[in-house]
Amino acid sequence: MTKRGTRVQDSPAYMLHATPWRETSLIVQAFSREHGCVALVAKGAKRPYSALRPVLSAFQPLALSWSGAGEVKTLTRAEVAGIRPLAGGALMSAWYMNELLLRLLPREDAHPVLYDAYDTALMQLAAGTRAAGALRRFEWTLLRETGYGVDEATPDFDDPAIEPRLRADLRERLDENLAGRPLATRRVLLDLQTRRLSARLPSR
Repeated sequence: MTKRGTRVQDSPAYMLHATPWRETSLIVQAFSREHGCVALVAKGAKRPYSALRPVLSAFQPLALSWSGAGEVKTLTRAEVAGIRPLAGGALMSAWYMNELLLRLLPREDAHPVLYDAYDTALMQLAAGTRAAGALRRFEWTLLRETGYGVDEATPDFDDPAIEPRLRADLRERLDENLAGRPLATRRVLLDLQTRRLSARLPSR
């Protein structure tokens, strides 16, 4: 179907970000498995009794339907498709992944492998899995899916011994793609990691 008649039904997706639009609506940036990153206007979503209001939450799997032409489509329906309970450092790690997707992916360019990697990372974070391994695995897939893959065997992301080298290598490659646009969530994550390391060191 051409873009003039775009109509999508129940596409697996996640909400990456939402900003207010007019008095009662939101502009939603969503990451869909079959359609990539899409911008959707959620009309009336800020109203107290809107059916969209309790559904549109970050990091929760959704089934989204939309229609329309142009860069911003109209969200017609949203349903919850699962639960990913996140808190604390896991929540910050999830925001970091969202910021990477928003900065690096072009609009409406499908990446089902990356979508699955994002979904898996959220499940691991929700289950209390070591965040570093989940993030490095996601970053590796992101670089590979956007054409900046690493020409070596896939490392053991759950091995803490290789974490410093792997983190430095992947962040260097991500920085090249971000072209000097620092990520706010990266700064917070590094601060959290520094505090945790300091807490583990024995006092003199």
